[in-house]
Formats: sequence, C-alpha cells, structure tokens
Amino acid sequence: MTGKMYDKVRSFKSLRGVEESIDLMFKSLKKPDLGVSEIAVSDSLHHFCAVHVLSRFDSPKYDKSAVDGYAVISEDVLSSSTTNPTVLRVIQEIRIDALKEKIRPLCNGETAIVYTGSPLPANSNAVVMVEDTKLEGSSVLVYRSVPQWLNVSRRGEDFVKGSVVVEKGVLIRPWHLAALLSTGSGKIKVFRRLRVGVLSTGSELKYSTSQNKSVIDSTKPLILSMSCEEFCEPVDLGVVEDDVEIISSKILEASSGVDAIVTTGGTSVGATDLVEEAVTKIGYSSVLFYGVRMRPGRPTGLALVQGKPVFMLSGYPVAAFTGFEVFVKPAINFLRGSKPLSYPVIKACLTRRLVKPVGVKAFVRVKVEKYYKGGFSVEPMRLTGSGLLSSLTRGNGLLIMEEGLEGYDEGESVDVLLFQPLEG
Repeated sequence: MTGKMYDKVRSFKSLRGVEESIDLMFKSLKKPDLGVSEIAVSDSLHHFCAVHVLSRFDSPKYDKSAVDGYAVISEDVLSSSTTNPTVLRVIQEIRIDALKEKIRPLCNGETAIVYTGSPLPANSNAVVMVEDTKLEGSSVLVYRSVPQWLNVSRRGEDFVKGSVVVEKGVLIRPWHLAALLSTGSGKIKVFRRLRVGVLSTGSELKYSTSQNKSVIDSTKPLILSMSCEEFCEPVDLGVVEDDVEIISSKILEASSGVDAIVTTGGTSVGATDLVEEAVTKIGYSSVLFYGVRMRPGRPTGLALVQGKPVFMLSGYPVAAFTGFEVFVKPAINFLRGSKPLSYPVIKACLTRRLVKPVGVKAFVRVKVEKYYKGGFSVEPMRLTGSGLLSSLTRGNGLLIMEEGLEGYDEGESVDVLLFQPLEG
C-alpha cells in the first residue's frame, strides 16, 4: 500500500457523522450574489421570488356572488320555506362584467339576478341559489331562508390590499402565478438560477455507448438532472481522466463560472481516486470533510475552492444520489435562500427485518405499496449496492436509519420519504 493510499484509508477510519458534516457545511458556505431581475409574472414559473410581493388591491375587489341565483337582503327571506315562499320583485340582472357604479342598490322586497362572480348590489347581503327559487314573470318565489353572507365571496376574502401574496425565497408554482396576476402584479423580481457545474472523473468513462471505453458515465447525467429538478442551471463540465493536474486545473477553471461544483468519482481510497488530492493543490482551497458515516455514499466530501463549494461525490450512481440528497440539495437552498422542497412522509410496515452497523446513518431504498387492510407495506430494496440503479427505478422511497439504531424488526412501523408516487 502506497503512502498516499495509506493516508486515505486512515482518514476513512475516523469519519465525520452526517449531522456534524451538515453543520460544518452550513457554517462554511457563503451565499453568492445571485442578482435580481424583473420579469413578467407570466414568465416566472419555477423562478425564486426575490422580494415579498404584496397585493395591490383587495381580492375580490368587491362582494360578489359565489353561485348562480338571486342577490337578496337576508332579512327579507328569514321566514321563507317550501310551504311559505317569499315573493320578491326582480329589478335587474347583474352580469360578471357589470360596472359596480351602474348597479342599482336593493330596497326591501327587491332582488337581482346574479351569476357566479357577479358583483352584488348595495344593501344585499346574501344570495339564494337558483334551485331554491322559481321565477314568475318579474317576480321570484324564494323557498329557502338564507343567513347573512351565505353564498357570497366577501371583499378582501382572498387577499387584503398590502398583504403578502408570495414570500421572498418561494419557488413560483402555477398557483402562485395565478395569485400574483389576480392581485395586480404584472411583473415580479426573481433571483437568477443557481449555476451548478458537474464534472466526472475517470479514465475509464465514456460519454456514450459508441465510444471505445469500458464504462458508460451514467452518474453525471443523473446529477445534472437532479440539479435541473432543483430548478438550478446545470452546467456539464465534461469528463476528465485520472490525473491530479488535469482535475485540479478543470475545477479551478470551472469555479469562476458557476456557484457550486459537483464532482463524481475519484473519492475512495484507490490509486486513481485523486479528487481530494487535486482540490488541495488549488490555491485558496480547503477540504471541510472527506468521508462520512453514511451508507451508501461513505466517500463523500466537501471542499471550498475560491470560496465556492465543491461536493465530491462517489462515482456510483446510487451513492451519488444519496450524497446529492443529503448535502447538495440543502446547500442549494441555503445558497439561494429558498425554502426546501421536501418529500412527503408516509408510515408503513416493514415486510422483513432490517439491520445495519451502529454508528452509520443508512439511506435504504424501499418500495412502498398499499395492502389489503388499507395500510402500507415497505419492502427494503437494497442497503448495499451503491451502483445498482434498479433500486431507484423500482423503488419509490427512502427509509432513513439513524446512526444509533441497529435495525428494525419485521412488521415495525417506520417513516418513509416518498421520492416517487405510489402505484395504484
């Protein structure tokens, strides 16, 4: 065993815990200046809001009908029933686009035909649904009493003028976009997307099946895609061979054009695992941690190069997936000041006993299914096998086993994070 390899093995015997590593990461990261641009709300989907956006007016702007029917003064119909209908005189029909100032106010004994979304006439304070009435010429028979404000959307019920419609740091989803437009915002200030560079290392890797090399690089596309799903701007930094100088030069060159770098491969203890060494050769760099007590993904590391984070992930796709979930995703949200997009959690019963070494935090790929009693079962896919993508494609959840835990018994209820929907 060479001296360098011996040092790597020795460092992997004194690994940091996951939580300790995450704490160190947050203490060391510095938020970049992402800049702010103003764009049309209609173009803002999947951008992150840079400021609190306030409603420009009350929404709705006025009391309006929530149903098709008749606007009434509630007190006029208090005694209405199927055997004792109240007769009201119809004085007008109010369509949705009617101007409020041209609508006649109601007097006692009068009513107005309204539709869902129609503004209500002054003095009215309830709406009778059309199915509870009968129109006879210019009068209507009301067969039901209605309390004040029944079937009415009140002014400001949705948003009051000056209230927060979308908070700073929130990802604009379709419902946010609709709310912004409904409250008068035509433009919105957003952060630019975080740029995440992804670099594969390994002389054996090939870009495609047509290249004459031994291993197809599936891990880099995985991490690029995961970055995209986190609404970042992924930057493909290519593949570099196992050469310390080349790796070092590529990371340094890339650091000026991105906000974070993710490397895949070259993080274990073999003779060609050179990423950590390459990082240390760069000026103004520091390795925060190298190796974590987690499974899969033990050879995960984090360094700072020119003040920017370099996440050193395993070349095995499932281990890289886990490293991205545990470290890169929280870092992305920290760097851009956004709220995390969390997986839903479901309780399910284990189909078999599951054990792991004490002192290691495990992320077990599982398959959650419904069973005949109406509950959910969880089948562990793999605890080991960090290169087996089938455990991700066939599984739909992650079972997290904390460091101090030895295992779970068959039939035990556990919490599972769903990263894919349940089938059926």
